[in-house]
Amino acid sequence: MNDDQRRLAGMTMRRAVLGEAHVDRATAGATALTAEFQDLITRYAWGEIWTRPGLEIRDRRILVIGTLIALGRWEEFRLHARAALTEGGLTQDQLKEVVLQQAIYCGVPAANTAFEQLRELLASLA
Repeated sequence: MNDDQRRLAGMTMRRAVLGEAHVDRATAGATALTAEFQDLITRYAWGEIWTRPGLEIRDRRILVIGTLIALGRWEEFRLHARAALTEGGLTQDQLKEVVLQQAIYCGVPAANTAFEQLRELLASLA
């Protein structure tokens, strides 16, 4: 796959996973400073990794959400949790199970923050 094909596949996957509105905002907000970064993540994160056949999108979502809890990257956690709920990937109960699982491996403080982030997210979606 060349870069143009990877970019197209990446944009298709990025939109499928995160939703049209988010991707439109992210790409519209690109500047001379950030445009190359947007292209990089579209081609490689979305076009190279997310499109691989080895895992289902649902499994990749769970891995990303768990990793974001472990890293304490709460803005990205909210982004991927919202996308998992709104784009049909996971249910609220499944997200709860991911956070409970991470409580054991990442610690109670991380899970506590994740539950607070989810509570706020769910309230905003109601």
